[in-house]
Amino acid sequence: MSSSSNRMVNLNQFNDANDSNQTPRVPTRDTLKDKLNQQIIDMLESDGRLPFKEIAKTLEISEGTVRNRVNRMKDAGVLQIKALVDRSAINYATDSMLGIKVASTSSPSEVAKRLQDCNEIVFILWVTGRYDLLVEIASEGDETLTRFLEKHCFNNNDIKDVEVMKGLATYKNQFLLKSHEKL
Repeated sequence: MSSSSNRMVNLNQFNDANDSNQTPRVPTRDTLKDKLNQQIIDMLESDGRLPFKEIAKTLEISEGTVRNRVNRMKDAGVLQIKALVDRSAINYATDSMLGIKVASTSSPSEVAKRLQDCNEIVFILWVTGRYDLLVEIASEGDETLTRFLEKHCFNNNDIKDVEVMKGLATYKNQFLLKSHEKL
């Protein structure tokens, strides 16, 4: 038996051992360096609903291999398959970035937690520099944006200052979906 065959046997023995109530091996974030995993991810990024059977056929591997790799990447927290709304495609009239300076009596994480459940917010990032938080708002129009600002930003003791930067044109919009628990 060649050395690669021995490795194959050893891997199969390891996997069989996992079936006997041992803790399964969970891939790490290095999983993204694997060429086959990256090819699967690339295909799913184009169409998250692409059947495993089609991925397997294109990559000339078994459907089970695709399923196992996708499940391992999901378990490791390196892959999530979700619906992504393209706000520009559904004609949101106002896309704005807010530069928020947090009051000294509060922290950026506290303000972010307070704002995170607002439907108008699509993005919150704690940053260094001039602002403490960058917040992206997608709203139906100026009136909705104004209501949001009055309710959630102005006259709140945890926000010292807000700069509203209204979007004029979008040239690239790629969301990186990350689970908060895995960060």
